[in-house]
Amino acid sequence: MTSKQTVFIVDDDGGPRDSVAAVVESLGIASRQFCSAEAFLDVCCCDAAGCLVTDLRMPGMSGLDLQEWLAAHEFRLPVVLITAYADVPLAVRAMKSGAVTVLEKPCSSRTLGRAILDALKQDTENRRQRTRQGEVRSQLAHFSEDDRQLIDLVVAGIPNKAIAQKLNMGLRTVERRRRHIFQSLQIETAAQLARLASEAERSDG
Repeated sequence: MTSKQTVFIVDDDGGPRDSVAAVVESLGIASRQFCSAEAFLDVCCCDAAGCLVTDLRMPGMSGLDLQEWLAAHEFRLPVVLITAYADVPLAVRAMKSGAVTVLEKPCSSRTLGRAILDALKQDTENRRQRTRQGEVRSQLAHFSEDDRQLIDLVVAGIPNKAIAQKLNMGLRTVERRRRHIFQSLQIETAAQLARLASEAERSDG
């Protein structure tokens, strides 16, 4: 967790909202309450840190509709859904949309607290990965077009000799430039380079 994380609580019923807020407070975490999905969307930004705890059935936009809207618009808050009307198809739909879990009412404070901590842990990891992806993308962007071509061929598993022929370079030139790329990225193997390239692609997505 980070000290800046917030648990956003969305429920049209004030009683359950206060109950969730009490659990969050017991964990030493900040929270904000909203009486509807629409009220939450009015103030939430796409880079908000924390997680969302929302009731499933609400007037207007439902909790599941809210979760799916957030996913479609690249809001990356992990979501905990709470409902008195859980069923398998609903749970499957929620999990496919990226919900951390679906809790059935009534749930204990311990169960809810554990789900919230899991969601915050996921948020921390997601943000760490996005930061790393951005760093890798920036590193790769500093290479010349020729170097990026060489990187693509190395990632594809092409041997140095074949790369030299394809790029009309001497073998020693390919080896020297490959060595320079590896040193710049602080890696030692083509497999590590492939992982970095994959991370950069995910950040583009």
